[in-house]
Amino acid sequence: MEGVASVFPNRIFKLQTTRSWDFMNFCNNKVEPSQEGNVIIGLLDTGIWPEHDSFSDENFGPPPAKWRGTCKATNFTCNKKLIGARYYYSENSYHISDIKSPRDTIGHGTHTSSTAVGRKIKGASYLGLAEGVARGGVPNARIAMYKICWFFGCFAADILKAFDDAIADGVDIISVSLGFNSPLEYFEDPIAIGSFHAMKHGILTSNAAGNSGPFPVSVSNYSPWSLTVAASTIDRKFITQVVLGDGQVFNGLAINNFNITGNPLYTYPLIWGGDVVNYTGGYGPEYASYCIPDGMNAGKVRDNIVFCSVVFDGSGVLLANGLGTIMVGSSSVDVAYNYPLPASVINVEDGVKVLDYIKNTENPLATILVANTLKDISAPIVASFSSRGPNPISPDILKPDITAPGVDILAAWSPLAPPSVYDGDKRSLMYNVISGTSMATPHASGAAAYVKAVHPNWSPAAIKSALMTTAYYMDPRQQEDLEFAYGAGHINPTSAIDPGLVFDAYEEDYVNFLCKQGYNSTTLKLVTGDNSTCKGIYPGRGWDLNYPSMSLYLEDGQEINAVFTRTVTNVGKPSTYRATPYFSSSTIFNVTVEPSIISFSSVGEKKTFMVKVKGPKISQQPITSGNIVWVDDVHSVRIPLVVYNYIPGAPYNLGGDQSAGSVILRGGKPSFPGSARFRKGRIAARQRP
Repeated sequence: MEGVASVFPNRIFKLQTTRSWDFMNFCNNKVEPSQEGNVIIGLLDTGIWPEHDSFSDENFGPPPAKWRGTCKATNFTCNKKLIGARYYYSENSYHISDIKSPRDTIGHGTHTSSTAVGRKIKGASYLGLAEGVARGGVPNARIAMYKICWFFGCFAADILKAFDDAIADGVDIISVSLGFNSPLEYFEDPIAIGSFHAMKHGILTSNAAGNSGPFPVSVSNYSPWSLTVAASTIDRKFITQVVLGDGQVFNGLAINNFNITGNPLYTYPLIWGGDVVNYTGGYGPEYASYCIPDGMNAGKVRDNIVFCSVVFDGSGVLLANGLGTIMVGSSSVDVAYNYPLPASVINVEDGVKVLDYIKNTENPLATILVANTLKDISAPIVASFSSRGPNPISPDILKPDITAPGVDILAAWSPLAPPSVYDGDKRSLMYNVISGTSMATPHASGAAAYVKAVHPNWSPAAIKSALMTTAYYMDPRQQEDLEFAYGAGHINPTSAIDPGLVFDAYEEDYVNFLCKQGYNSTTLKLVTGDNSTCKGIYPGRGWDLNYPSMSLYLEDGQEINAVFTRTVTNVGKPSTYRATPYFSSSTIFNVTVEPSIISFSSVGEKKTFMVKVKGPKISQQPITSGNIVWVDDVHSVRIPLVVYNYIPGAPYNLGGDQSAGSVILRGGKPSFPGSARFRKGRIAARQRP
C-alpha cells in the first residue's frame, strides 16, 4: 500500500541515585535552571508514577514554547515538570496488573526517569540503606513519558509510534532502556529506525547496550546514529555477611534490609535445599538444590535458613516458609539484588565451604546480617552482565559507545511495583536499588541533556561526540575485553560541555554509510523512510563515517592496511591541536596521523585528518587497542582505535549466519534485560547451553 515503508514482525522487546552522579564528580553547577528547563527528555519505558516527589513541579515555570505534546491519561495528571505522557499497546492483551494509562506498575520507567531528570530529594533510601540525596543529572529539565512496555514486554509497533510522537512533540533527547535479544538488520529494528528519524530531526537517542554479557558480540542497539550505553559499577557495594555457627564469616552481595538476628551471634538452623526434597511432588535432589518453588519439602524448610546451589528470586524458600536463603553466584559476583526475605549471594569458593560445613556438622547454624555499604575502590568496572561488542551488524563501528553507572543504582520507584526480584513481593516502596544497562542509559541521557542545555543548537552527533571524546579513560588492565566492554570510556558530563573539537555527522553521512554496508536504494528506504538513494555509492568499508571512534575488523590472513578519514569541528577558542597515538609497545601495527598538527582560527571551522594503520597479516588476533589524542593547552580529545579478527568465546562470526549470542531467561513475567532482574524460569533455563 502507498505510504507503507516496510513490514516486519511485531517482535517483543525487553527492558534493559544517591551516589552515581557524585561518583562522577558531577555537581551540575555550570548551567542555569532556566537553561535546563528548556530541555525535554522523552523516555520510552514502562510509564511513570506522577505523584512521586522526584517529579514535583514546585518553582517550575511553564513548558518550553517548542512543546507540542499532550497528557493522554486517565486518573493521571501531568504538571510543569512531567509535561507529557502517552501510552501504547498494539496487541491489546493486558495483564491483570497493567493499568491502561501512563501510570507505572513495573517501576522501571519511574526509576529511569528520576535517574535522568529527577528533582533533588533528601533522605531517600531503600528501607534505610544507601540513604542520601537522590537526584537526576538535570533536575530542572522536563520529562515526557511514552509508555510502551507492559507486563508481557514492549512491542515493536508501539516503539515506532512512540518515536513518531516524541519527535512531533518536540523532545530534545530520547532515552530508550530496552532492546531485542538477538541481532536485527537496521530495517527490521524499530529502535534503529525510530532513532534514525529522531536524528533527522536533531534528536539524539540514548539506548541500552543490553544485559547479555559477558558474552562477546552480544551488544544490542548498535546503529551508528544512536548512543549505545554499557553499565559499570560505582564506588559503593552492598555487602551482606553470612555467619556460620562455627564462626566462619562470608561476604556476600545482596541489598538485605531484614534484621533477623537482634544479636549478631544468634543463629538459626541451616539446611541445604538438596537435602529436603519434595519427593511427593515428583522432584529430585538436584532440582531441590536450586530452591525453586515446590522443589523442597515445605515441612522441613519452615523456620530454617536454606543454602541453595544457584541464584534464584528467593520465592521457593519464601513460599515454603523458610527464614532466609544463602545462594551461590558466580566466582565474580559484582551486582547486588534485593529479595523478599533475608538473603545473601556468595561466590562459588565460599559456597563449597558452606556446603562442607552443613555436611559435616551435626546441627549446622547460620545467620544473615543486614547489609552494609562499603566503598569499592576498583570502580568503575564494566559489569559482568553488560553486553559486549563487537558490533554484530557493522563491525566498522565500535559498540558500545560509552559506559555509565548501572550497578546498584538507587532512584524513584512505583509503589505498585514489586520492590524485589520476586514478582509476588507485596511490599510498597517509593525508592529502589536495581542494576542494568537500563540504569546506565538514563545517566547518559541526563549527561546528553546537560550538553544540550549548554549548546541547544548542536546536532545529535556533536553531543554524542562530546560525551565520547571527553570520557574518563578506563584502565585496560582491569577489563580484558577492553573497548568491547566500555567503548570510549566512562561518561564525564562536566568536561563534555567543553570538548574543544567534535565529530559531526548528518543524515547524508549515515545514508552513505548504509550504502557502503550493502544497502541498496530499496532497503535503504526501509530505514530512512524517504527517497534517499545509493546512486554512485558502492559497497565498501565504513572507515570514512565521521565517528568518534575507529574499528578495524579483518578476516584471517588479511594484512593490516586501513585509512580512516575524520573531520573535526572546532567548538572552542582559536587554538592549535597536536595528535599523539598511544599504543602499547607490543602492538603489531603502526599508526600515523596526517596531518598531526591542525590549527583553528574561528569557532565552527572544520579540519580533516587521516589515520593510517599498517601492519602484517594477522590470524587469531584478539582485540588490540589504543587511543589517538588531540591536545591543545586546554582540551584533550581522545579517540579509541581497535584492531581485531578473533573474538574469544564468540557465539557466531561477524558477517555469517547470526543468531542470539545469549538467552534472555524468563518465565510467566518477562525478565527485563535492561534491568538485569531475575524472574521465574531463570534457573531452569540456565542449565541449557
